[in-house]
Amino acid sequence: MSAPPFLTSSLLEGPGAAHGFFSRMGGVSSAPFASLNTGLGTDDHADDVAENRRRCADALGVSARHLLTCYQIHSPDVITVSAPWKSTPANADGLVTNTPGLALGVLAADCMPWLFIDPEANIIGAAHGGWRGALAGVLENTIAAMARLGAEPQRIKAGLGPCLHQPNFEVGLDLLETFSAKYPQSVQFFAPGVTDEKRQLDLAGFGAWRLRESGVQEIDDLKICTLVSPDRYFSYRAVKRDGGNDYGRNLSAIALV
Repeated sequence: MSAPPFLTSSLLEGPGAAHGFFSRMGGVSSAPFASLNTGLGTDDHADDVAENRRRCADALGVSARHLLTCYQIHSPDVITVSAPWKSTPANADGLVTNTPGLALGVLAADCMPWLFIDPEANIIGAAHGGWRGALAGVLENTIAAMARLGAEPQRIKAGLGPCLHQPNFEVGLDLLETFSAKYPQSVQFFAPGVTDEKRQLDLAGFGAWRLRESGVQEIDDLKICTLVSPDRYFSYRAVKRDGGNDYGRNLSAIALV
């Protein structure tokens, strides 16, 4: 059985670690989750999700039990882990570790999946960033949690996988006001929309800016928009546009091996 296809960032590659930005291809789930749905919170068959996650874990060189994802809640919360979950996943949107044999994953279907590594300290991180979590500080908190383990922000390399990109991220003026109230500089990440009441959000650019403000200088964006390629990547907005309800999740994960 062949491994599911995945993309990598040249910035994150190196000895002692493995990572992958997985698509929706190469799994066993049936429609509407076809086929590599890794989302535990969907209405997909649990056995199919488990098999999909096992295939991703195999591709990264870890056991399925050692592939960790959170119950994501669009928060700024980040957890340091050193072992597999004892029961259910923790509620959080970021994970960091310096424990070999663990893979840290992010589940997304338009939100930002960020992967991090300090290759000198052998410390990794993963963060899920929708606009709420990104504005609340999940990316800064992930870098801070890695630093508490011994990472240096200027050594941390960051990679962004497939997510919703400008100009497909259409939002209302209320979101512009919410962002600019906290960060007046963030107006640079909003372009004119299709009407005067709309704007197009560059959330990926905002995330990269917050990371640079946290001391991270090496950042790679794969620049793949999930909404543009719903046949290859799960996309919340694509499902809603087509009148659907439930949807699968793309996995992005990094492991110390």
